[in-house]
Amino acid sequence: MKPQLLIALLAASVSAHAAQPDVLQVKQIGLELARDIAMGAVEACRQNGYNVSVAVLDRAGNLQVALRDTLAARHTLEIAERKAGMVIMSGIDSAEFRAARGDIRPELNHIDGLIVMEGGLPIRAAGSLIGAVGVSGAPGGDKDAACAAAALKKLEERLEFAL
Repeated sequence: MKPQLLIALLAASVSAHAAQPDVLQVKQIGLELARDIAMGAVEACRQNGYNVSVAVLDRAGNLQVALRDTLAARHTLEIAERKAGMVIMSGIDSAEFRAARGDIRPELNHIDGLIVMEGGLPIRAAGSLIGAVGVSGAPGGDKDAACAAAALKKLEERLEFAL
């Protein structure tokens, strides 16, 4: 390798490393907001006669809140968490991801913590992804997603001014 090229590559890597901060400020969903989103989704589904489970994950995919309505099936809790996990992995609504990536859907369904089903929505505050909500148990993923969307809509002002 020519010495000039080697020096240029080393200088580029040193300047790229120097530009990276040592400490990052992270926008994270708080427990109270996560709880209110989860309960809002349960209540929205109850209004339509659906017993669901809701999981809210933080931006790193860690479970923040999980609620299972009294008559919701046991497995709906895991499915709700995995729907939210898909949102964290992709950064978009789980239905959008499902429609766009049918080519890898079967493989992703075998990864622990993910399921490619409708019913997971991103939680954004002032444009930043701070978490995800997954709902399971309504008769169809579109109805799960509608309950999640209703909860986010109800808390829209709080989300917009959260940061």
